[in-house]
Amino acid sequence: MSRGYIGKMLFVDLSKWEIKEELLDEKICYDFIGGYGIGARIIYNLQRAGIDPLGPENIFGLFTGPLTGTPATLGCRYTAMAKSPLTLGWGDANAGGSFGPNLKFAGYDGIFFTGISEKPAYLFIDNGKPELRDAARFWGKDTYETEDMIRNELGKGTEMVCIGPSGEKLSLIASIISDRGAAAARSGLGAVMGSKKLKAVAVRGNQKIPIVNVEEVNKLRLQHIAALRAAKSLRGSFLDDRHRYGTTASTDLQTHSGDAPVKNWGGIGVVDFPEISGFNPEVSIANLIRRSGCWHCPIACEGELKAGTGEYKYPAGIRRVEYETQAAFGSMCLNNNVESINMANHICNSYGLDTISTGGTIAFAIECYENGLIDKSDTDGIEMTWGNHRSIIAMTQKMALREGFGEVLADGVKVAAEKIGKGADKYAIHIGGQEPAMHDPKLVKPPRPFQNGAPPAARYQMDATPGRHTQGFGPPGFHHHLINTSGLCMFGYGPSEPAKYVAGFMAAVTGWDRSIEELFKAAEKIANIRHVFTLREGINPLERKVPDRMIGNPPQKVGPLAGITADIKTEIYTNLAALDWDPITTKPSKKKLLELGLDDVM
Repeated sequence: MSRGYIGKMLFVDLSKWEIKEELLDEKICYDFIGGYGIGARIIYNLQRAGIDPLGPENIFGLFTGPLTGTPATLGCRYTAMAKSPLTLGWGDANAGGSFGPNLKFAGYDGIFFTGISEKPAYLFIDNGKPELRDAARFWGKDTYETEDMIRNELGKGTEMVCIGPSGEKLSLIASIISDRGAAAARSGLGAVMGSKKLKAVAVRGNQKIPIVNVEEVNKLRLQHIAALRAAKSLRGSFLDDRHRYGTTASTDLQTHSGDAPVKNWGGIGVVDFPEISGFNPEVSIANLIRRSGCWHCPIACEGELKAGTGEYKYPAGIRRVEYETQAAFGSMCLNNNVESINMANHICNSYGLDTISTGGTIAFAIECYENGLIDKSDTDGIEMTWGNHRSIIAMTQKMALREGFGEVLADGVKVAAEKIGKGADKYAIHIGGQEPAMHDPKLVKPPRPFQNGAPPAARYQMDATPGRHTQGFGPPGFHHHLINTSGLCMFGYGPSEPAKYVAGFMAAVTGWDRSIEELFKAAEKIANIRHVFTLREGINPLERKVPDRMIGNPPQKVGPLAGITADIKTEIYTNLAALDWDPITTKPSKKKLLELGLDDVM
């Protein structure tokens, strides 16, 4: 078996409470790297089309990459995956923290779950020994309580992923949480765990990850950290800037430059939301207890907050908000109240909700309210108006519990618009069922070839998991798949010779000395297998729609994006041609599939 991989995976049948161990084939590792690459290949092989995503046949996977848990810089990621109950196509979600490395230390590269348990269950892997256990006493507990209770029972050194009450109640925007707020949030995969009555997966172990050339990996790590420190950011060093402020380093600038969406994607920052003092990066660090980070991360962009002392009494130790959360509950809702955004983040992390989808759904509800489609008699007496932070928090809590009007909103904007009717779909900003990330596709940015794939408008529509800002479409986006499936965090692979370090780490760890172009070929296979999974489910991404207000149709009349309409058709068809996918069906050509070794898919 190649180095970097443990070489083993588990298949868990929750209906029968049976666990089987299988060896990981070296060829699938070479061809599909890891994470959702290997996961998509395996699930595509084993799962038929048309199954109920919340039924027993849906295969739920957790998988690491070859660089996860190694000294490679930012090698801390894992991927959750399954057929998405939110989009009904391929679904995956990526997260950091400590779970991914410790899954490998416990003796496995990945786990696949099928079936539905008769009672709440959790899987515990103790240094190569997997066991299903009763989780009834954890059912109904939030993610913080679940982590504390399981760790108290199993001891220090135990890491885990779990769901909260929102996943248990099958919210289609439910997330998977580890490390008190590291969220694998997209695609509604928390609901898949909930449907299987799988409360958590806990791991502990001290097994060594084999590495071909440890000395070279450590040498590259030191060089890479130095390069990140030397790279320039808005306030100096990229590494120091991100360590200090995290992803909120420039939310204020992004809100007024046109990057962050405003007023449910229908507003203009400098016009509709001029007061953004709460987004100043110094505000984001004013209430910190300490800075922290994912497993062995040199950037450590996270932070833990002191207890809320104002109107919102959140507990000490909750996570500082990320940019996406700040924009979703802030600029999207015209909310400049810092404490309320911290509270919204706390609710989503503790109950297990995707902050992007939840904030987007709250903004949708506000616009429906402001336009008379719903009123206080519908919203449990809550006045859903722009900037009303108390109402935003009250409704987020109801969504988390599926209570009252929260039941209408708990599955995201597409389902909510169908329930409300009255033309509410006009305000339901989603792509293929998923609320988009907080980056406006009309904003023209300086090209950064390794970091940016196809322009976001095309990415949002055409990726197998629509609405995603951390995925790519077309050859420029293959780097997303390479970074994600190798187990790395994208955060450190944009500002400093990324090709040198990614290819270098992969060679030094695995022993496969491949150029970046050869690695991109593997990433192309991954792009194709994710895509054909969604095609097999009867979904042609050309039939999705990016809402007009997102692409500037008609264009805004004032502000930084005045007169701009994203040329989404050119973006899409240019990349379809480069991929050799049919311009009508989007099916990959037989020639392309043969070239990629995907004969069975052809």
